[in-house]
Amino acid sequence: MKKFVLHKDDSTRKEHYSIEYENLLNPAQYEAVMHGTGPALVIAGAGTGKTRTLIYRLSRLIESGCDPSSILLLTFTRRAAGEMLRRATAILDNRCRRVEGGTFHHYCSKLLHIHSEEIGYPENFTIIDSGDAMDTIQLLRGRIDKSKIRKRFPKKSTLYSIFSGSVNKMVSIPELIQNEYSQFLNHTENIEDLYQEYCRYKEKNFVMDFDDLLVNTRNLMRNNKEVRIKIAIKNKHVLVDEYQDTNALQAELTELFSSVHKNVMAVGDDAQSIYSFRGADVQNMREFPERFKGTKIIKLEENYRSTQRILDLANQVLSQSKEAFEKNLYTNNNEGDLPGLVKAANNNDQSRFLTQMILNLREQGRDLADMAVLFRNGRDSFDLEVELNKKNIPYTKYGGQKFTEAAHVKDVLAHLRIYINPQDTISWNRALMLMDGIGPKTAEEFFTWAQQSNDPFNPHKAPHASDRYLNQLKALSTLFTDLKSFEGSVSEQLQSVVDYYSTFCKKRFDDHPKRMKDLETFVDISGTYRSLQHLVEEVALDPIEATAIDTEAAEKDESPLILSTIHSAKGLEWGTVFLIQCLDGIIPSGYAIDDPLQMEEEIRLVYVAVTRAKDQLFLTYPAMHQGAYGDYFTNPSRFVEDIPESLLEPWLLVEEPESNALDPSADDQQLLNE
Repeated sequence: MKKFVLHKDDSTRKEHYSIEYENLLNPAQYEAVMHGTGPALVIAGAGTGKTRTLIYRLSRLIESGCDPSSILLLTFTRRAAGEMLRRATAILDNRCRRVEGGTFHHYCSKLLHIHSEEIGYPENFTIIDSGDAMDTIQLLRGRIDKSKIRKRFPKKSTLYSIFSGSVNKMVSIPELIQNEYSQFLNHTENIEDLYQEYCRYKEKNFVMDFDDLLVNTRNLMRNNKEVRIKIAIKNKHVLVDEYQDTNALQAELTELFSSVHKNVMAVGDDAQSIYSFRGADVQNMREFPERFKGTKIIKLEENYRSTQRILDLANQVLSQSKEAFEKNLYTNNNEGDLPGLVKAANNNDQSRFLTQMILNLREQGRDLADMAVLFRNGRDSFDLEVELNKKNIPYTKYGGQKFTEAAHVKDVLAHLRIYINPQDTISWNRALMLMDGIGPKTAEEFFTWAQQSNDPFNPHKAPHASDRYLNQLKALSTLFTDLKSFEGSVSEQLQSVVDYYSTFCKKRFDDHPKRMKDLETFVDISGTYRSLQHLVEEVALDPIEATAIDTEAAEKDESPLILSTIHSAKGLEWGTVFLIQCLDGIIPSGYAIDDPLQMEEEIRLVYVAVTRAKDQLFLTYPAMHQGAYGDYFTNPSRFVEDIPESLLEPWLLVEEPESNALDPSADDQQLLNE
């Protein structure tokens, strides 16, 4: 009898891979990339190559024979997911483009559109961003019986934060108000009633805010076992980036998405969890091994960004934390200067030091764009901005208005949303209020009629359409007719709205040429969207970052210096970093000092700031600070005050001696003698 030996189908053998993973990765990264089945938690310190690890993990799974469409990659921005898949494609092949990648909200939106019937929504439900949500809350807030409110009632932005915080932290509204908004305790009942009214409004008008996307997906999978299994069985591997930034809902969704195969890998750094104000819960990461039994913990500690002297300071800062996963960042880069602790006499001297040091570094060949000034709050840089302008140093400040938050863009999007979903009250209200002669009361009469009418796209036919604004209503009706005739071409549909809106834009804004330029650019890029609904949904879920209003430079210049809050700087890096206003009461915040959990986050905030620097790091503070009630002597941040000089070198600022007017040079003396 002849025998034929069948080799074991071991897809993890090295000879099966086209990529030399072991040679391209350090041992910890390699361990994460080659991890087999079951849950894994990758604790990735700052600058340790977590993105690189995820990219090679994706490639390795696909090379092992895993269907790319069965891999779910969840990130906190669409851009991050797109960049990872682009890089994975570059090192492997086009199979990587078939990976299901995106944010929690984007993936949940996709699932809810597929299973809309199960949740009682039409497939064309509308997603509203935070601005539209606040407008909705304001509309409902205005209907509250004022006789019930005899004391200060929260503004729409505060109400939105209460509603969203309750959902994302999975706590009741009364509990959240008690813990975080105690000044409004006497309004708890009214706030709860308003929240219920807000929920009813969304259901009635077939709209969802960002929180609803998570809640409705969680409820769908919780309450429908068949749907949960159908979704989870497709997700053979679930990878979650920045897991320390997940909230309670996202942690539960991670468990649901991976509930069949149990192959989930979370990557993150508990020491960089600084977004609790958005609902992020660092305990999700710390409790991961309990939630996912049999978790393998892998630590990435070799840093590829900073010098060892900067890392020594970062490790020292983090050692003050009582709750962090134990880790110690190290690098092979032992060169570089000690980080400096710079004490200035006052805010102005602090700003003078910064501008002069920045100019010195620029003269040494350092680009302005490779330098960043970080701070706790936007107002902390006001004095510095004055000094930068005096020295003609160009700068840009992170945290500007997003494209879709600009009034002119929201106006255009409102008309598109009406066409997609004529039940959208807030969009009707925005579109109608542009017209001369129509105020809030008249607008409400029209959108109430539109919701009940069989012909909502012809508002000029409404029985209460006055001659005062009849022609404007007819123009709106014509617009909706044009949108229907252009179906199939998103660019033409958007162009028709922009053409219609141009008249209103010129009336409303002095800088209307710039705003129209924004809208023309919007039309140019709209051809990449497959439908009008796709366009509206994508710009809500993944807003374009900037507008021509705040990005168009007056003249060509070198790339600018970066000013940024620490929160906005997370994930970025620069050659030289200045952390300013390192004062007790600012870092840490005075509001956090009596709360142990908040103080832990304050330590993490300093750690994030310090680890943004590659080569040079300066921590600065003024000895005298100007507050609301006058000047006062300060204390440096308690997180750096006791750090030894061997890790953080003190700098003393001294004034340049007066010019030698009384001791003239020989040439000057000669002139005087003459």
